[in-house]
Amino acid sequence: MNKRFIVLIDFSEYSSNLIKYACDWSQETNAKILLHHQTHAFLPAFAEKEARDYIVRQANDQALEKLKALANDLIPHTIEVAYYVSEIDFHLTLPELLAEPFENLVFIGLKGTGILKKLFLGSVALRIIGNTENTVVAMPKGIDSFSHEKIFVAVGEKKLLNIQQLNNFLEFMDHHNTSITFFHLAKPNEDTTQIKEQLQNLAETYADRFTTNFAIYEANNRLDGIKSVINNKIDEILIVQKGSRILTDQLFRRFLINELVYEGRTPLIILP
Repeated sequence: MNKRFIVLIDFSEYSSNLIKYACDWSQETNAKILLHHQTHAFLPAFAEKEARDYIVRQANDQALEKLKALANDLIPHTIEVAYYVSEIDFHLTLPELLAEPFENLVFIGLKGTGILKKLFLGSVALRIIGNTENTVVAMPKGIDSFSHEKIFVAVGEKKLLNIQQLNNFLEFMDHHNTSITFFHLAKPNEDTTQIKEQLQNLAETYADRFTTNFAIYEANNRLDGIKSVINNKIDEILIVQKGSRILTDQLFRRFLINELVYEGRTPLIILP
């Protein structure tokens, strides 16, 4: 099945880097690119339906022209590009697009401290992650080139890792010169016997395709321990699963997003 990157564009200053990153990646995996924008037309409260429809069409047409201009400036002609502009909310349009016969990744941008504060309260990014049954690539600012030498996969004990979705995601990766570390954040006094066995099994399962290892970060050093391994370099990718403790626990999420993703500029992959 053909691969496709659905890149959500809001025309902010971060959109260019998001497109560049997706382009760089698509050239390695031969993925098509779909640039998707949701318009927000200003509609007078008492306007007639015909007038409201006209305003929406105008907004959509203008957005489409802006998308095409971005593509013309940033995307090589060797990459197949499509466009989708609508005033309908992302959470309604994305399921329709994801039902099309492609292997998809959805790209969204994380825009810095202001947006990250909203992320904990239900921002657009968090809403898309929560409502999308597809792997999402959440990109911090400042990265415009794709690299994947080191992949870190967070594994919880109660929330089983979605192996099928992980395998689907790894199909977008070149297996050469790529290492995967499966890791677990242990609670205070947590018995890690079972999770250690699970991590070891995962490392062995993927050892025929990647260089693999595993790690457990205990309560007294988990934050410093992660930072000493995940070095906040652009050749690293962090994978977590939707609904896992690392995303639902406020402390972990704040650390994960602020220190590793935003400040560290580490791309974040969220598996459904």
